[in-house]
Amino acid sequence: MKIGFCMFLWTTHVTQRHARLLKDIKATGYDGVEIPIFEGDPDHYARLGELLDGIGLERTAVAAIGDPAMNPISPKASERRAGLAHMKWAIDCAAALGAPTLSGPLHSTLGHFSGVGPTRFELKRSVDFQRAVGDHAGPRSVTIGLEALNRFECYLFNTMEALSAHLDEVAHPAIRAMYDTFHCNIEEQDPIAAFTDNTRHIVHVHVSENDRGVPGRGNIPWKKTFLAIKGSGYDGWLTIEAFGRGLKDLAAATKVWRDFAESPEAVYKEGYEHIRKGWKSA
Repeated sequence: MKIGFCMFLWTTHVTQRHARLLKDIKATGYDGVEIPIFEGDPDHYARLGELLDGIGLERTAVAAIGDPAMNPISPKASERRAGLAHMKWAIDCAAALGAPTLSGPLHSTLGHFSGVGPTRFELKRSVDFQRAVGDHAGPRSVTIGLEALNRFECYLFNTMEALSAHLDEVAHPAIRAMYDTFHCNIEEQDPIAAFTDNTRHIVHVHVSENDRGVPGRGNIPWKKTFLAIKGSGYDGWLTIEAFGRGLKDLAAATKVWRDFAESPEAVYKEGYEHIRKGWKSA
């Protein structure tokens, strides 16, 4: 198992100016960081990968699709093509970074709603879209971890069961799933079963408290969660995802209107110990 921390707490664009912070994350004990891919080009991410190598941090990547004009399930072919071009760019950046996984709600436009649930036409378009994404990701040694989000952020996939059924149909080795404790706490009747029943697809795990703050201070059933993850044989990343008010656009997208911790340091330092001790106990 590896412990990671998502850089969303500070930025959606990691650069050389974050070197001191990255060094402190490493000194805390983290194996790696999760790098947002929202802007830039592969050359930027290649240089960032070199910086991380020098610090001794491994990395994963996270992205989203925020523009309805790039909607992967749109009835308009032009919008689906734009979404595929966006995904190819993100995959190329992740590959340059040296990230083996690129995760997030990469199945539909974040925060975009039709007013009804997913249709069979949207699901069919999603199968075709994800297979095309996988064909680009696989040769570049990048695996996509699709994320089921709560109903207030998307409508295509809200539960792990629905996402896994879709992945069974997609049937592409480069298209997998991410399990996120925050979203499961909202949408799943049994968040633990949501993991254990769908381990066949899970390639990445986000550790996130119910309020998006410091892991271990809220009401996520951590003991049962760590027992289930460890008992499944999962040996990948446990990456903390937390949010603050510092990034205006991201705060608005994630509905963050208040601070959830006294400082970012409290989140990543206490969060690291929470995972380390919880895993050891499990």
